[in-house]
Amino acid sequence: MSDAESELTAPPLNPPLHNTSAPRDMEPTGADLDKLRKWQEERITRKLRGEYQSAVLRLAEVVNENIDSPLRLASVRVEGTPHTRKSFLGSLVNPYLHSEQAPETLGSVLHNARAIGHLLNETDLYTTVFAKVERSRDPLAHPNGVELVFKTREKPRMFLKTSTEIGNNEGGASATCRLRNAFGGAETFEANLSFGTTTRVAFNAALSAPLAALTGNLNTRGEVSIFGLERDNTFYCSAMEGVRGLKAVVRNGTLRSGLHEVGYEGVLRHIGNLQPTASVSMREAAGQSIKSSVFHAWTRDTRDDSLYGTRGYLLKAFHEFAGLGGNTSFYKSEGQAQFARPLLPGLTVSLSAKAGLLLSVSEKPLLFPDRFQLGGPSSVRMFKTNSMGPRDGSDSLGGDVYWTAGLSLISDIPKKPHWPVKLHGFINAGRLDCVDQSKPLQDSLISTLSKPSISAGLGIVYRLEPVRVEMNFGLPLVAAKNEGARKGFQLGIGLEFL
Repeated sequence: MSDAESELTAPPLNPPLHNTSAPRDMEPTGADLDKLRKWQEERITRKLRGEYQSAVLRLAEVVNENIDSPLRLASVRVEGTPHTRKSFLGSLVNPYLHSEQAPETLGSVLHNARAIGHLLNETDLYTTVFAKVERSRDPLAHPNGVELVFKTREKPRMFLKTSTEIGNNEGGASATCRLRNAFGGAETFEANLSFGTTTRVAFNAALSAPLAALTGNLNTRGEVSIFGLERDNTFYCSAMEGVRGLKAVVRNGTLRSGLHEVGYEGVLRHIGNLQPTASVSMREAAGQSIKSSVFHAWTRDTRDDSLYGTRGYLLKAFHEFAGLGGNTSFYKSEGQAQFARPLLPGLTVSLSAKAGLLLSVSEKPLLFPDRFQLGGPSSVRMFKTNSMGPRDGSDSLGGDVYWTAGLSLISDIPKKPHWPVKLHGFINAGRLDCVDQSKPLQDSLISTLSKPSISAGLGIVYRLEPVRVEMNFGLPLVAAKNEGARKGFQLGIGLEFL
């Protein structure tokens, strides 16, 4: 072998694996300390994000490799619940702990951990819920026995708020007190006292609780409440109205899938403090009455926004039967539908309809507090509030059957789609009548449908959380005699609009 062949040669040089040039990775110059600090924070954030993603991937690999490993769930422990009853927590976890098909693998244990954690979050009692799997501490447990440990932190129990409010064309002030987890079973006690321009005084106290022990889920709740109010109705019927009552309700479901309410209501009503100009009909309606009724309500709401949704629908149905005692007896039914769809980018069309029917089921006459009222900026626009339907002089007496329908177009302000102010155009129609008992019901319904009052106009709508404000300019196109039609501007403030 020659000397040239035996001479060692160095391998070719390769560039470094990392860029060591400066500045690197878009590093700013050291002269600007703020930019340098921000750049360093972003680098650290990217590094931590990468480490987190790597840890998640590694954990996923470990779980997937052992998903069929035999495990048996021996117990469930919930920590950080000093104000929650053990019996209530047991009603949530026992169906998973003592099921007929006991968990046999890691996958089934993790599935139950997710389900129990979801239930704990549904109670709305905890700010955080963290789950982990530990080997069972019970010496008599299965060799593969494990326990689920949930570490939680309870939310504050007491809430107190005072506020001024504007809604449904009324302003006022209120105080609200709420006690969460009142008796350790996710009960909520809430009391409210308010003063307003139309509703002079109103109070409400309610205690609600999940019926998990009876139904096995948290979607069913029971509520018992007492309530009362003093309302000034002199602007449409020359009288004041007082209400005192109690209510018991059972609710099941969600608004998205359909919320059912079944309940009982007992109410003492009083019509009094008549104005000197009160009509003969209102003087006959004055006095006390007692309503004892059962009711059912169903609501489904898929709208993307309750104030002015761009897509989705709202459906409501209400049925009430009164006559279980008291001095009034009737059947009342109401239905409501609203559909919203985008026509063009920034332009939405909304179709709404609502109808109701009130029928006497005995010889007792229908009373003024039970009748329907119609008209106003949140009902049929360009009519005064509760000014439609039968009248006696200046007093609106209400009706037994009504219907309303509305078409609205809501548009963004040109070049300002992010503004909470929108342009608004509408056409409304509706009618409120009394059922003629001497004629078939079908004739009364046809007569009501064939003689609508109609209005149209333009305006703006504004989102003032949690209410919607409308300022419209319009006029009534068709109006019945003596109805409170109005031309020009009309201001509406409320939660629901036609």
